[in-house]
Amino acid sequence: MASSDLVDLRSDTVTRPSAGMRRVMHDAEVGDDVFGDDPTVNRLQALLAQMLGFEAGLFMPSGTQSNLAALMAHCQRGDEVLLGQGAHTYRYEGGGAAVLGSIQPQPLENDHDGSIALERIAAAIKPDDPHFASTRLLALENTIGGRVLPLPYQHAATGLAHERGLATHLDGARLFNAAASLGVQPREVAAGFDSVSVCLSKGLGAPVGSVLLGSRELIGRAVRARKMLGGGLRQAGVLAAAGIYALEHHVARLADDHANARRLADRLRPIDALAVDGPHTNMLFVTVPEHSLAALQAFLRGHGILIMARSPTVRLVTHLDVGAAGVDRAAAAFGEFFARH
Repeated sequence: MASSDLVDLRSDTVTRPSAGMRRVMHDAEVGDDVFGDDPTVNRLQALLAQMLGFEAGLFMPSGTQSNLAALMAHCQRGDEVLLGQGAHTYRYEGGGAAVLGSIQPQPLENDHDGSIALERIAAAIKPDDPHFASTRLLALENTIGGRVLPLPYQHAATGLAHERGLATHLDGARLFNAAASLGVQPREVAAGFDSVSVCLSKGLGAPVGSVLLGSRELIGRAVRARKMLGGGLRQAGVLAAAGIYALEHHVARLADDHANARRLADRLRPIDALAVDGPHTNMLFVTVPEHSLAALQAFLRGHGILIMARSPTVRLVTHLDVGAAGVDRAAAAFGEFFARH
């Protein structure tokens, strides 16, 4: 089956560049970005910095590298970052902060909505005592598991951190999804943070890249961290052009992904064997009887539908390569499987 015939619900990272995006990549003006000479990279960095209200930006190959470079720019060896147990930066980025940055992560329990209780944050900030790591940074994530952190909570959390002398970082890999869900300008989601990492290769549909935003001083330190992490790129304008195209063409349509996630949830909920949590922006979580999981995944694959089934709770993600027809196809296949089993 051709890839264009698949309904791939594993992640929004599976999106393929559109024809228009491929054209601008082909035509991109390029230079050596390590020397700061790539005009398309420079334009992308300036565009996103202006959109989100920061002085400067830095293009990175991945969100994992962008988050790690941010933590290394904020913290010295032996410093501590407070972050959620469920945060991508803590759970899914290979322990890079500890292994490569010599930064101690202090994971805190996330509430069901993805937030971390303010009292929990305050209690975790260490006193100025040589027995403890120095708490330097609070890192939040929005969206987290597809869930949107309310802006009043973000303002309260960043305000608390700044009052206690901490810097703040936002893993905003899906920041534009949060803005679309809240009905606000993206810079409102970024407000209050000293740095923000935004992914271009998820719902926005670019093939590669994230951008770290912050002050010129912080971005200067992040350039050094990026070099140490092997992230210096040369003629990267072909990739940056895709990011610019995504920002200019794919932001408003994120609402379509959220609508398709609602559509999918509505069609799966009547299936008695399933427990549906969500949708949360472009994600929903479906708990499947454990004994059925492997057979369901194989059945769906045979019908051209891909899911990532690592546990009985399956995350389904809508994106620009899955329209309403694909959602209906997937829901029908789920229904057919459970009607037979």
